Amino acid sequence: MFIDTHCHLTDKQFENDIEKVLSCSKDFGVSSFITSGYDFASSVQAVEFALHHQGVYASIGVYPEFAPSLDEQTLEKIKDLAQNKKVVAIGEIGLQFTENCPPKEEQIKAFEKQIELAYSLKKPIVVHAREAMGAVVEVLEKNREKLVYGGTMHCYSGSLESAKRLIDLGMYISVGGVSTFKNAAKLQQTIKALPLEKILLETDCPYLAPHPYRGERNSPAFIPTIAQNLAKIKDVSVDEVAKVTTKNAQKLFKLEGMDAAQI
Repeated sequence: MFIDTHCHLTDKQFENDIEKVLSCSKDFGVSSFITSGYDFASSVQAVEFALHHQGVYASIGVYPEFAPSLDEQTLEKIKDLAQNKKVVAIGEIGLQFTENCPPKEEQIKAFEKQIELAYSLKKPIVVHAREAMGAVVEVLEKNREKLVYGGTMHCYSGSLESAKRLIDLGMYISVGGVSTFKNAAKLQQTIKALPLEKILLETDCPYLAPHPYRGERNSPAFIPTIAQNLAKIKDVSVDEVAKVTTKNAQKLFKLEGMDAAQI
């Protein structure tokens, strides 16, 4: 059994065949999915989708690109939405210091507000970092006391040093399709050095499909491909990867108490 801890099942690329995608993924052993919002509207979509699909859960929040939209009214709406039983995390949230993104200070303010929100709701966070890993780690360390419910660094591609600092904060490292790329030797060495007990699996679908499907639409059905690559990196069986990463996800997102039929 596998859990795809980060996907975007309401993306337009899935609008014509999402039921087939979910069925196929379950045939490949992916039993649960956490579909992520990136602003308020997509967060509502994620929750609605989760409510109508067995084994699907939602993470909700405002992505750094949309940090300016996180006013007090929107923050309160996200807080209300988070009361839904299918919401298991706040995210994806974080920082992105690429061209044409909002000012760093505005992003950091939105990031910290949502860390505080997650803490008040007793929920973990799902963190995004692009060209901003150092700043993300600094913000998380500054807010260490608010990370008691944990979190995950989604689609990790940083250094071993940063990964160790994140784990020290109680964070998990999420491994996706990028770890299978032919040019990912450095990332693979980082993953090799990390304890399996602190690793989660994700696709970030429909983006970042793993090798040998790179360039295609990604799907939760590719989780076993990512798991096989992780097993090779860690020199363990795929069954061990499935067992440990599923247990990790259940623990972080509090899925253990869910009805077994839902998981």
